[in-house]
Amino acid sequence: MSDETPAVPARQDPHGEPHQEPHQEPHEGPLGNRLNRLRAAVLGANDGVVSTAGLVVGVAGATDSRGTLLTAGLAGLLAGSMSMAAGEYVSVSTQRDSERAALALERTELAVAPQAELDELTGLLEGKGLTRELAREVAEQLTEHDALRAHAEVELGIDPDELTSAWQAAGASFLAFTAGSLLPLHAIVLPPAHLRLAVTVVAVLAALVLCGWGSARMGDAPAGRAVLRNAAGGALAMAVTYAAGSLLGAAGV
Repeated sequence: MSDETPAVPARQDPHGEPHQEPHQEPHEGPLGNRLNRLRAAVLGANDGVVSTAGLVVGVAGATDSRGTLLTAGLAGLLAGSMSMAAGEYVSVSTQRDSERAALALERTELAVAPQAELDELTGLLEGKGLTRELAREVAEQLTEHDALRAHAEVELGIDPDELTSAWQAAGASFLAFTAGSLLPLHAIVLPPAHLRLAVTVVAVLAALVLCGWGSARMGDAPAGRAVLRNAAGGALAMAVTYAAGSLLGAAGV
């Protein structure tokens, strides 16, 4: 007779079923805010790499002067980073103003017509799949706890404590664009003249591949399409600007 005993689950529930460990997922705050920060960083870095690469490659098509290339690259870096920061600040400020206005309106409606707002919240919860009775009970409990937050989150999709920050978005865009711009700028001015174009193209494509892969991983999206979009867009931009610069240089402009 064998001394071995059949293996049994280490933990069981009262009904004898194997215990399942709870499913763990990372939750790092509102998804919308994470995506906004990711979007600003990715757009800034991509624009920095592609815009500056297109600029310096275009100028390289017309001249091999290191001073001219450096001047053009620095001008593009500063103009682009400031433009990105200003545009992001204006955009996010408008969004924040809209969120504040929506919250103010909701606060007024709750003060003027609380019963109608309770009915509205009940209907919204019922639309999410709850029964009428359960939706009413949940709406009453949420309203008793924090009516404004309940309506803000369920009706408006806004977390009153996590409104988008225009300064953070602008700063992220500025830094991301600057970081992206530095790579093609160094690649075009540091190597010997006969290697500048090749080094820049390879460095830029490698950076765009890495950026596409990283953004896809951070957003839990397929990496292949993101990498292809980034690399193809950068290659097209450099090809067009280099052709234009070469034509202008040949024409003596």
